[in-house]
Amino acid sequence: MASRLVPKVTSKEGESQCKQKHAVLLSPVGKLKISGCETGLHEIKLPKMSVLPSGRAESSATCEVCEGAEEMTEPLKQCTAWLHAYFCEPARMASLPIPAFHHPLLRRDSFTRQVLWTLLRDVKFGEAVSYKQLADLAGNSRAARAVGGAMRSNPIPIIIPCHRVICSSGQSGNYGGGNLMKEWLLSHEKLQKEKLAY
Repeated sequence: MASRLVPKVTSKEGESQCKQKHAVLLSPVGKLKISGCETGLHEIKLPKMSVLPSGRAESSATCEVCEGAEEMTEPLKQCTAWLHAYFCEPARMASLPIPAFHHPLLRRDSFTRQVLWTLLRDVKFGEAVSYKQLADLAGNSRAARAVGGAMRSNPIPIIIPCHRVICSSGQSGNYGGGNLMKEWLLSHEKLQKEKLAY
């Protein structure tokens, strides 16, 4: 089970020859731009939300590839399947593989990488931790600010769930997709977790 929770981070000689493919996923929070190569996922780019999606977080969501479906690599297919499950069928997430990652930040040995892996492995769907708690989990209780920097650097949001990291005061804190998106994602997870508990 642990191997499923920490996806393979791959490295190849001659990385300049990495040929990225792109796909756009139409999700309840807008268009997610996904890039990756045959080796792994490079990035998920979030749209900035200026208004909440119509309907509530528990409404039946759609999530489908609207661009790039014909040339998707296996990691992109795994990513879109995982994101579809996240938004539409959270009970299926546990049975799906997390795609391999192939972003340079996730291959370098650094505190940022340690924080992101810890977040992915230890903070589950529907949970939240403070920046300080995540610093403790990652092995440096005095590095809450560095955890904030790691969250800003996260190239694969939602899958590496930086939206689950909040301020010690309970406020949501900042997010690359904007605070409305962070609040929507947290609300979505809370509602779906409650549904799964019944």
